[in-house]
Amino acid sequence: MQSFQPVQLTTDRLTLRPITESDTEAMYAIFSDPIVMRYWNTPPWETLEQSRESIARDIEALHTGDYLRLRIAQKADDRLVGACTLFNFNGQCRRAELGYALARSAWGRGIMGEALAAFMEYAFTELALHRIEAEIDPRNTASAKTLERLGFLKEGHLRERWIVNDEISDSDLYGLLGSDWSSKR
Repeated sequence: MQSFQPVQLTTDRLTLRPITESDTEAMYAIFSDPIVMRYWNTPPWETLEQSRESIARDIEALHTGDYLRLRIAQKADDRLVGACTLFNFNGQCRRAELGYALARSAWGRGIMGEALAAFMEYAFTELALHRIEAEIDPRNTASAKTLERLGFLKEGHLRERWIVNDEISDSDLYGLLGSDWSSKR
């Protein structure tokens, strides 16, 4: 994968752009929240240094093309409320996986759906992806609803796939094809 060009996406309420060092504390607030991280495949961050290290990897990945993480900020106050990521790119198949997290203060307002719609449009048009996949904990019904509203289809269920903090959890697999996305728009 080649490096990603700097990208900024906008919606009615949001701005998505690459994460920078100035986002350290806001990212830490999201990824250290045990309720936000309840269905994540890693435990909550425990130190601000974890946020710094993650952001350093995000900046490097932007240049190497390993993955693309964008911050989600409210236009009104430029407050960072989440992040969305495309990762595990397969160039031959034009496929990637999707990940995302949203601060609790932004839950229930359609923010993630709005952000992901812009991100999917970018992925299918500018990056020319053919397929995007998402893996979620089946207990995360809000995430499942968000994916389904975007047109993702549940394509599988993996039993006892993750062990995080000694808790075993399943995974549901979702997929969205570029052709489904363009026909829905």
